[in-house]
Amino acid sequence: MKCAIYGAGSLGTVLGAYLTKAGTPVELVNRNKAHVEALNQRGAHITGTVEMTVPVHAITPDQMGENYDVIFLMTKQLMNREVVTFLKPKLSRDGVIVTMQNGLPEPGIAGIIGNEHTIGCVVEWGASLTAPGECVLTSSPDSLSFHMGGMKGIRSETLKAVSDLLEKMCPVVIEENLMGARWSKLLINATFSGLGTVLGGTFGTVSETKAVKPIALACMKECIDVGHAAGETFAPVQGKDITKLFYYKSGLKKAFGLLLLPIAMKKHRDIVPSMLQDLRNGKKCEADAINGVVCEYGKKYGVPTPVNDLIRQTIHRIEQGELTACADNLRLFEKQ
Repeated sequence: MKCAIYGAGSLGTVLGAYLTKAGTPVELVNRNKAHVEALNQRGAHITGTVEMTVPVHAITPDQMGENYDVIFLMTKQLMNREVVTFLKPKLSRDGVIVTMQNGLPEPGIAGIIGNEHTIGCVVEWGASLTAPGECVLTSSPDSLSFHMGGMKGIRSETLKAVSDLLEKMCPVVIEENLMGARWSKLLINATFSGLGTVLGGTFGTVSETKAVKPIALACMKECIDVGHAAGETFAPVQGKDITKLFYYKSGLKKAFGLLLLPIAMKKHRDIVPSMLQDLRNGKKCEADAINGVVCEYGKKYGVPTPVNDLIRQTIHRIEQGELTACADNLRLFEKQ
């Protein structure tokens, strides 16, 4: 099986290291030549909650061949039309793109390559790229998982083959309710990545800071209200029903949610939001593909989303240099 990880940054480098270590040849594709050179010369050095250096094979996009059976897509959604169009002729006849992106990317990708070539995968762990060839895994090893499902038309044997590949790293849950899994991950990203980026902190900053926790819970409630209005059923996250745990209509249920937040995020507290990593690297981030999705669906179904609106606006102001990502931005949410 010919495999590639397109956009092998932090998450992709970690995945590539695990697959290669398990004996599965995979090409790590990245436009950053310094990163590619470091990977080829020194291997993928993974630290944090694990410690390993794995020799890997890295290339730039122009060095890709054809007839890939599986391409794991890990770039930002901002360039999906261009990227997926570029990758389409490189797939084998039955090849698939497995999108591991944030938000709800599957419909747009399927519109380019077809449902029968599109698989969605939710990544339930985090990592940071600290230098060329150097990544930090920020989630506890016993909390790593993938949640995966195919668009209509994906063959069961193809789904099983991709699942077998990913299980070389960590457990894989095959989701019958793919969009439900996507909405659950969207809720997590909108809340912990969104607020973490605004505050210049980690997932732990959001889940453990007393003044931030009520805002986080309100953000989660908005996501759940919007998802339900859209007719979606949120899938469990690592076996836990997040709607039952964190949705509230009473003060008592809200108090329970506030107590539970740091416990629920304990194994992921050190994750640095990918949007914050992008801002620090001078890149445009995915606020529109994360919090923006909640806002747009909210408008469509008549559900107010003031917290997600403000997170989205604040991140754009940080991008434009009007604000910096820091704890002082908490003052913007005082009326929420």
